[in-house]
Amino acid sequence: MNGKYLFVDLKQGSQEWIEWRHNGIGASDAPVIMGKNPWKNVRDLLSKKLGPPIDDGADSKMNRGTQLEPQARNNYNQRYSSDVRPVCIQSKTFNWLKASIDGLSLDNKKIVEIKCGDSIYRKIKYNRTVPEYYHGQLQHILAITGLPEIDFFCYWPGNPDLLITIPRNDTYIERLINAETLFWDKVKSSIGR
Repeated sequence: MNGKYLFVDLKQGSQEWIEWRHNGIGASDAPVIMGKNPWKNVRDLLSKKLGPPIDDGADSKMNRGTQLEPQARNNYNQRYSSDVRPVCIQSKTFNWLKASIDGLSLDNKKIVEIKCGDSIYRKIKYNRTVPEYYHGQLQHILAITGLPEIDFFCYWPGNPDLLITIPRNDTYIERLINAETLFWDKVKSSIGR
């Protein structure tokens, strides 16, 4: 049990999960709100939140990453003597602040974001840094959990696993929560939530 967030019993990918995510701001929304997602913008995100809850429809690369995630989590658990499992969480302070976590330890002290794509694997391997468009997502998760750091774990079959530990950035989190609050207020005022 913790004092910062609630566990939400949902199967990731289910219709109930899609609806839950639609009625709040998830970790993958954070880079969009911060203007750091090269593929999506705030206007599109607002339009999506104002419409009905729908599945964005993953492309073949995203589907491949989703299929590889259990193996990646297993590798992470074995390599780092961990016990992380996927969970959905929601802030107790801001009930619209949500995250679908790739791995949270049973004692709620260790957290991992897993990426299983060839492109991100190559970027991490050669740059040894997490791309800027993931920082909002990672800090969003740290904002909800209150944890001091998050592991960013890259897995690609036939290659060595890659791990970068990202520390909590309270200055960034303050800016992020302010931006997310303004965005969610706009959503609520637009549809009377």
